[in-house]
Amino acid sequence: MQDLLPDDMLRFRRIEDVFRSCCRNWGYQEVRTPTLEYLYLFTATGTLTPGMLGKVYSFLDWDGWSGERVVLRPDGTIPVARLYIDNLSGRELARLFYVTNIFAFEGTGKKNRERWQCGAEFFGGTKFGPDVEVILLAEDVIRRLGIANVKLQLSHAGLVRALLKEFRLSPAEEAKIMDRILEGDWEALTRAKSTNPELERLTAALLGLKGKSSSFLRNVKASFPKASPDFKSSLDDFLSIATLLDNLDCSYEIDIAAMHGFEYYTGICFQFLAAGEKIGGGGRYDKLVPLMNGGNIPACGFALYADLVMRLLPQEKKKDKSGILIKGAGATPEIVETCFSVAESLRGAGYLAELDFTGRAESDYGWVVSVSGKRPSRFVLKDCRQKRRREVASLAEILKVVSEG
Repeated sequence: MQDLLPDDMLRFRRIEDVFRSCCRNWGYQEVRTPTLEYLYLFTATGTLTPGMLGKVYSFLDWDGWSGERVVLRPDGTIPVARLYIDNLSGRELARLFYVTNIFAFEGTGKKNRERWQCGAEFFGGTKFGPDVEVILLAEDVIRRLGIANVKLQLSHAGLVRALLKEFRLSPAEEAKIMDRILEGDWEALTRAKSTNPELERLTAALLGLKGKSSSFLRNVKASFPKASPDFKSSLDDFLSIATLLDNLDCSYEIDIAAMHGFEYYTGICFQFLAAGEKIGGGGRYDKLVPLMNGGNIPACGFALYADLVMRLLPQEKKKDKSGILIKGAGATPEIVETCFSVAESLRGAGYLAELDFTGRAESDYGWVVSVSGKRPSRFVLKDCRQKRRREVASLAEILKVVSEG
């Protein structure tokens, strides 16, 4: 876990401001969930793999003679789904967004254990439209942040699950292979035994599929007319979304085997890559809310990883000097009192006013007001842009000169 220094916070707030602005423009409303959630929220639904569950920060919330096991939230979507079920389930459609931290143990020291993310979730609605909406919303945020050379990759969890069903494995074997796939070991699928040559050909074709338009999916559909109904349904869903993105001039790359960690996803999955890092991702998770006893509500969403995005933000242009430094020469009680009065008046007029009694550098400010005990000219006003100085006798004159500046 890490501290965020002033320069870090400037970048972090920039991400937050752009993200909030985009979400509100798209009709999303902000929510916030507790840092602590009950452990069963993440285990009862089977949404986390054993590998992920081994990384959660879990402890007993002791209450007298009993207690509940709680966790520092390891995921952003599941708590928001719980919030929706508990508080907003009467709404057939809800667009929600959040900025939050999540926690996961990481033993190598290469990654943070506390990670910040900006996420948006779409509850309700029909398919295709919401899927494309969350992808385009994420792209809107990334574009407005000025991050260049970002690649969008698409996959489909439904296709993978339907393909695995074709192997007709035992529930235990199927679960084991799926856990391996979720952790990024796609070779586990190719190692699954099958006596059906057509299934092996379909597996190889799907895992090797890399394309940049919906036509690649049409070729798969035409090449395997005898695929199962579940596989065909998932492929049609994928094809509809890819076609919509084509028509909206949204560039992407289809790579089924590029994804991992899609535990609760049921349909389209996507991720954004920049500078060799995954900076965000999301997808459709129609079974999550029902598994949490929240009714048959379809949903989809995404998250951008703020810690990674912060490193990729382009350098901001230096802003014009706009602050006003008020310096008290001698720092007698009378001068200090006058400095505070000058600062209060300037702030009341909408200016950034900072006090100095130590003689700091003046280069970062637009104006410097030096306060002395001399009369009638009690103040020396310096315009740091124009390199000009002027003596004035009152607060009114300072405000007049600065406003006309």
